[in-house]
Amino acid sequence: MIIAALIVIVVLAMVLFLFFKIIDVLYLNTFKRPLFVHFYLKKRTLKPNRKLILVQQFSFYKKLSRKHRSYFEHRVACFIDDKEFIGRDGSFVDDEKKVLIAATAVMLTFGMRNYLLDVVEKIIIYPDVFYSTINKANHKGEFNPMVKALVFSWKDFKEGYAIEDDNLNLGIHEFTHAIHLNSLKSGDTASIIFSDGFKELQEILKLRNVRDKMIESDYFRDYAFTNQFEFLAVVVENFIESPKDFKVYFPEIYYKLRQMFNFRFAGY
Repeated sequence: MIIAALIVIVVLAMVLFLFFKIIDVLYLNTFKRPLFVHFYLKKRTLKPNRKLILVQQFSFYKKLSRKHRSYFEHRVACFIDDKEFIGRDGSFVDDEKKVLIAATAVMLTFGMRNYLLDVVEKIIIYPDVFYSTINKANHKGEFNPMVKALVFSWKDFKEGYAIEDDNLNLGIHEFTHAIHLNSLKSGDTASIIFSDGFKELQEILKLRNVRDKMIESDYFRDYAFTNQFEFLAVVVENFIESPKDFKVYFPEIYYKLRQMFNFRFAGY
């Protein structure tokens, strides 16, 4: 009897899961966004000192509703526990580093159901610029998918938040690279939306008048036009740091990014 009951439970669970997947796909195809984003059996909270770092140093968090703040804290706590933080060249990994780096990842994935980014396992932190063995040059930051590591110069990471509307943010830039690769390797709803949106974004950029307007505007820095991957990382910096200007200057691209990241909060 016990075995039979277990079999029934397993079968019912499989049927419910399949039903959910069908509904999720139908909703995705109809509305171009996930059926839901936040669902937690038990929400985690941050220690008071870690929460204070968010309140004092992360303005995006303060723009969220009370409900969304609790979700944000839960995700930051989970992200910190999921990743290995490594200090190099004398860089001590303290709560400030963990919270601000995790908060950057959580901010960018806040419209996505899966936010832990399987393509990232380690966060390596140097005090300043470091020598990259990949490109044989000094770097401020890099994403190394071969070893699933994001690497930051802490000095330059902090400078990215010192001026919040200059469209220069190392953390946002490198995490965008990781999210981009994650979308190519994962088959979840958010990844499909992101990948499809990126393809549509590339089609927009093939229009000569659009590309010329972007270059002439001086709104995006020149590095954006290095290749398609750097383009995305740069425009996301602009999207996060100066959304009102972005919406005015390039509304079609703004709304495509908003759809890709499912940003429906904090005034975006």
